[in-house]
Amino acid sequence: MTTALLISGGVDSAVACHLLVSRGIRPHLFHIRIVQPGESPDCTAEEDIELSRLTARRYDLPLSVVDLSQAYRDRVTDYVIRSLRLGLTPNPDTLCNPLIKFGAFEETAGKDFDAIATGHYAQSLTDEQGRRWLLTSPDPVKDQTDFLSRLTPAQLRKAVFPIGHLNKAQVRAIADEQHLPSAHRRDSQGLCFLGRTGWRDHVRRYLGEKQGAVIEQETGKQVGTHRGHWFHTVGQRKGLGLGGGPWFVTDKDTERNIIFVTHAENYLLTDSFRLIDFRFPGGDPFEGAARGECFIKIRHTEAPVPATFQRLTPETWEIHTQRSLLGVAPGQFGVIYSPDLRICAGSGELRPKRQQP
Repeated sequence: MTTALLISGGVDSAVACHLLVSRGIRPHLFHIRIVQPGESPDCTAEEDIELSRLTARRYDLPLSVVDLSQAYRDRVTDYVIRSLRLGLTPNPDTLCNPLIKFGAFEETAGKDFDAIATGHYAQSLTDEQGRRWLLTSPDPVKDQTDFLSRLTPAQLRKAVFPIGHLNKAQVRAIADEQHLPSAHRRDSQGLCFLGRTGWRDHVRRYLGEKQGAVIEQETGKQVGTHRGHWFHTVGQRKGLGLGGGPWFVTDKDTERNIIFVTHAENYLLTDSFRLIDFRFPGGDPFEGAARGECFIKIRHTEAPVPATFQRLTPETWEIHTQRSLLGVAPGQFGVIYSPDLRICAGSGELRPKRQQP
């Protein structure tokens, strides 16, 4: 079986390389380069490539650098900017996997390989009936199945996650033991394409600034101004520049470029919302049931919460959570898990039921 390994220059993909080689698999390493217009000159891109080269030399493996910058702009950036104009809160990292790492890369180089391996904290399994499942990592903090929840079934069948059965401490320990070049490199904290450029600066390049009013939700009084609704998201607390806080963003009027805010955090709590455009990366753990129990998460850094679902259509699900969630923003992805949290069923775009101003 021929294998392509996407290597980033970080410790996770380097350990993934080591584990593949230790199993007798000699992957072709690929580093995906994505450079956005106006990216900060102190971006880590060159360091990423050099560390990838050092890993390739360590195991005597071929390394190719694939520039997918244009594909990223066409498939991800354009989608993000369109979503922001509409007042939505898109997640570029969730889109990057199906559209770029397992999308554009597959079309250019991955098609020549039987498998595409990555350093994601996730697992996959094909059962006796030939169904493919996306399984969670044993490390609940590092689990990345939410970022993979938009993969297509064909993409998941080809995906390999060599470190998915490990936790982060174990991965670091292997990197130390093997003296890998990236063993002590810090994990990336930003979006995969920005380098050290801030998200606000990136958005400003495409949408500019436009002053608008900040309105208190309960009273209708103007309490400040902002520079464009696209810089703000429902549930946001920091970066509003208003006195007398804390303030929370409750809603946006995109046509009038108005942001609504409140002091009452409880206003942002909801236990009922919909998921649209729901997709399964693999099998359906609910076996087509119209209703059932599940877990859901709406942010990568938060733990899944118990919930129930009702399928209104195959792609539209009604969700009711056992406890209220804070700051459910339209455009985010809601990721559904099986009741035992073993299977990542898939995800859909959130459409909250919120009181209108």
